[in-house]
Amino acid sequence: MSAVETVEGSSPVVLAMPHTGIEIPRSLMRRLNLRGHMMADTDWHIDRLYADLLPEATTVRATFHRYVIDANRDPEGTSLYPGQNTTGLVPVTDFDGEPIWRDGEVPGPAETEERLHLFHEPYHWALKNQIDRVKEKHGVAILYDCHSIRSNIPFLFEGTLPDFNIGTNEGKSCAQMVEETVAEVCGKAHAYTSVANGRFKGGWTTRHYGRPDEGVHAVQMELAQSAYLETEDTPFHYSDEKAHRLRPHLAEILHRLERLALDGKLGN
Repeated sequence: MSAVETVEGSSPVVLAMPHTGIEIPRSLMRRLNLRGHMMADTDWHIDRLYADLLPEATTVRATFHRYVIDANRDPEGTSLYPGQNTTGLVPVTDFDGEPIWRDGEVPGPAETEERLHLFHEPYHWALKNQIDRVKEKHGVAILYDCHSIRSNIPFLFEGTLPDFNIGTNEGKSCAQMVEETVAEVCGKAHAYTSVANGRFKGGWTTRHYGRPDEGVHAVQMELAQSAYLETEDTPFHYSDEKAHRLRPHLAEILHRLERLALDGKLGN
């Protein structure tokens, strides 16, 4: 299978989707236990939610599931959130802290290295290639990393997650204007809650590519799945009604970010 799907656009905005893929090789699927087979930690339907919101945006989407290898983790395996519960480069547990592999089937270092070459590296090669292409065209690139997660996961965080979770690595991955623009749209979205750099400050993608001094601005959006799914449990059905209310706010974010870049307000 191809590890990545890329759709090139003419906009300065690049949408990254590292966790929407649900493809798992059969040889690996046989080694997952029943919890692993549920693939509960997928960013369900995020590609559908963002479809056509910014028609000329470039999209880079991983097709493989995060249980194969997590495309939004440091390839060296360094934790993004030291001291807090999280999942690793090749997850051993799900977001509830429960094992996902059958006894004796947890992948070892050699297998992790192989998956890096087969899946993680091709995804990031494609993503970097598109960021570079867009930056060459416009003088600036905005990487918008698209994510979602269940709103209640005690193993990872206390309480209920806000609907919009903006991550900019405490402002280091983008210009202040970029973060403020996203936060403004989310803050005025009626009946939705939002936070910047709360529990989720941006994963490896945001931290690795976000170089505002070099014209690459990165922001992660972690959406609470309750904002667009019928239920946050299996079968994780998409809610047309909820998505219809949410999509205009996401569209406004993307269009305003694009306008910042095209108007030269980010130094291009």
